[in-house]
Amino acid sequence: MQRLNFPSYTFRVKNSENRTLIFDEIRKKFVVLTPEEWVRQHVVQFLIQEKNYPISHINVEKQITLNGLKKRYDIVVFEPNGQLSILVECKAPEIKISQTTFDQIAQYNFKLNATYLMVTNGLSHFYCQTDLIAEKYEFMQEIPDFSR
Repeated sequence: MQRLNFPSYTFRVKNSENRTLIFDEIRKKFVVLTPEEWVRQHVVQFLIQEKNYPISHINVEKQITLNGLKKRYDIVVFEPNGQLSILVECKAPEIKISQTTFDQIAQYNFKLNATYLMVTNGLSHFYCQTDLIAEKYEFMQEIPDFSR
C-alpha cells in the first residue's frame, strides 16, 4: 500500500482467499484492505497514538439515515459525556479532496452535529471547527488532542 502523510504505524495484515485483510482495532475484526480502508486505519491510529483519544470513544463505519437514504460515516469520536466531537471522512489517496467532499461531510454533520470535521485522503488533511448555528465551518491547523 501507498505511504501516507501520517506517522508510521504497525498493522496486522493477512491474506485470505486472494484478498488482503487488515485488522480494525475498533471493530475488532479483519476487513478488506482497500485504499480507503488503508487511510481509515491510519486515521484511527493517528487519533489513538497522536491525539490520545481512547479506543472506547471511537466508532467506525456506522450507518445513518439522511433524507431517507442509508449512508455510512467513516469515523466519529465522542466526548466523555457522549456528545459527538469529531466526524472524519476518509477518501482513497487517488481521490482529490474537493468541494463535493466537504459537501458530503457537511451533509452528514447536519444529522450528527460534530464540533470538528476532518477530511483526508491520507496525503492531504483538512480540519474544521463547525458553527452549527451559523451553518459554516472554519478551517484549523489540526484537531484538538483528547482532554478529560
